[in-house]
Amino acid sequence: MRHSLPLAPQFYVTAPQTCPYLEGKRERKLFTALQGDHAEKLNNSLSKQGFRRSQNVLYRPSCSDCSACLSARIRVADFVPTKSQRRAMRRNQSLVREARSPWATEEQYALFRDYLDSRHADGGMADMDVFEFAAMIEETPVRSRVIEYRDTDADNALTAVCLTDVLDDGLSMVYSFFRPDQASRSLGSYVILDHIQIARDAGLPYVYLGYWVPGSSKMGYKAKFSALEVYLGGTWQRMKDPEAYEAEAHPLSIDPIAEQVARLSLPDTRSMGD
Repeated sequence: MRHSLPLAPQFYVTAPQTCPYLEGKRERKLFTALQGDHAEKLNNSLSKQGFRRSQNVLYRPSCSDCSACLSARIRVADFVPTKSQRRAMRRNQSLVREARSPWATEEQYALFRDYLDSRHADGGMADMDVFEFAAMIEETPVRSRVIEYRDTDADNALTAVCLTDVLDDGLSMVYSFFRPDQASRSLGSYVILDHIQIARDAGLPYVYLGYWVPGSSKMGYKAKFSALEVYLGGTWQRMKDPEAYEAEAHPLSIDPIAEQVARLSLPDTRSMGD
């Protein structure tokens, strides 16, 4: 009779770096490797506890003097679009969605480069070459899809792309990019709206948006979606007035890394066999 041990991943902390969201702040991440037979279970479990996936790594902000970054997700059943979001859906009726296996293409990379050069030329991903892009798309040990949006009014031109993980309780939007020269179409919002519809059709309760950062203009758009929840104090809470969230934290209010890890709930992967 064979027994496998419970999953016990090792956690590490990155060295402090300049925060990409808040001026004057330093960011630090708690992370663990995502690999092996139980990668799917670990991704499902830690995603519910504020972690995000990047290739074969799961991470969560763990800064020493700030706790501004809050993981955000939309409750699909309770979501109601605003007037501006309904307009975005109408403006993009010519887009056709196609879910593909996580395989990078030159066409995707060309759109990705246009997006970065226009929107995030000074960001941490600005220097990504085609091989790094392929790794971002293809190095996934979990159930992932590349959702492409093509414009039937423009010879099926690739207009938006989202790398999406399929969790046991929702869709996790790992990274999305779109044509930067069509700002009036609100393509970023449209991709989120369409993921809400995909989740609804699949009977999945949540769409995970990544991190919302109060005080960061880059992340402000996420707070415009109704039925939003943020992960705060170890639980998911309904989003209050965005102005009520502080982007500051006293250093003594940040729990030590060992305590943060000790409170994580890890999946039980024990199995029995002959």
